[in-house]
Amino acid sequence: MIPLQNNMRTRRFPVVTVSLIVMNLIFFALDRLTSHVEPTLVPTKSGEMRQVLLLLGGISDHYSMIPKYIVTEFSRYWTTIFIAFFLHANWLHVGGNMLYLWIFGSCVEDTIGKPRYLVLYFASGLIGAFAHIYSDVTSTVPVVGASGAVAGLMGAYIVLFPKAEILTIVPIFFIGTVMDVPALVVIGFWAVLQFINATWLG
Repeated sequence: MIPLQNNMRTRRFPVVTVSLIVMNLIFFALDRLTSHVEPTLVPTKSGEMRQVLLLLGGISDHYSMIPKYIVTEFSRYWTTIFIAFFLHANWLHVGGNMLYLWIFGSCVEDTIGKPRYLVLYFASGLIGAFAHIYSDVTSTVPVVGASGAVAGLMGAYIVLFPKAEILTIVPIFFIGTVMDVPALVVIGFWAVLQFINATWLG
């Protein structure tokens, strides 16, 4: 399923949501531009990884030793966990996250206000990042992306608009059909994809 449009109307232009999308796209563009300047693939236990993701992503093995690093390298590790929110592995990763951020985030921002929206975004991102990190504290694969933050916004959306519907492309017999789908179904589909990606493809 590919969501296209939120059927809920907003009263104000979603400045924060658009700004977050722009920041994510700028970070992704800079990452891609620098990848043509210097070698970016570094061997890891799980295969080759772009150098910038290893340097700026949240790596479980580092955060499992927080008591050790809390004084000596506090700024480095706690800075990277926030920078990691704006890094993505590929076009599909950033495109999917930004699509869901736009569709669900704009209404949440309009309803709860910009300051609380920003707090919710980053708090959700932190919770998501550390949930992933502590699911395997020995992993050297960097945690990147806005998925945790977007998940928090979608959770807030369901609480605020439990009966909302999303205009969505639904494949029926390999033919894309556009229809209104309950937001809970669209979000559930996204959650299943995230689980599959993390469990079998990650």
